[in-house]
Amino acid sequence: MAVERTLSILKPDATRRNLTGQINARFETAGLRIVAQKRLWLSRAQAEAFYAVHAQRPFYNDLCAFMSSGPVVVQVLEGEDAVTRNRDIMGATNPANATPGTIRKDFAESIEANSAHGSDSAENAATEIAFFFSTIEIVG
Repeated sequence: MAVERTLSILKPDATRRNLTGQINARFETAGLRIVAQKRLWLSRAQAEAFYAVHAQRPFYNDLCAFMSSGPVVVQVLEGEDAVTRNRDIMGATNPANATPGTIRKDFAESIEANSAHGSDSAENAATEIAFFFSTIEIVG
């Protein structure tokens, strides 16, 4: 396994319920380090740009509206096999299908308000990280 970086977003439902610390503790307990982090409120245009790959999908408008509805925490996680490890910690997109003990099973309110986003590949992680962070903001 190689040390990787991946993007994590704690979604508006998680920040609204003050779950940032609990969720980040799960990443850190699993051996991932938070090497960059910021709290921000995405504009609709920023959400649309970030999720542009989904623009033709039926959930795109609702997703962009949700992601711009409140503050999020964007962060870079680093560790061995970070992309896969992060996705395992988050659990299945649909919380009904997520394994007990995962973020989405324990905290999600719905498929859309599922508390966390994570990159799905190392290639997408690099693109997503660059969307939110300059290299000077990532401190390993």
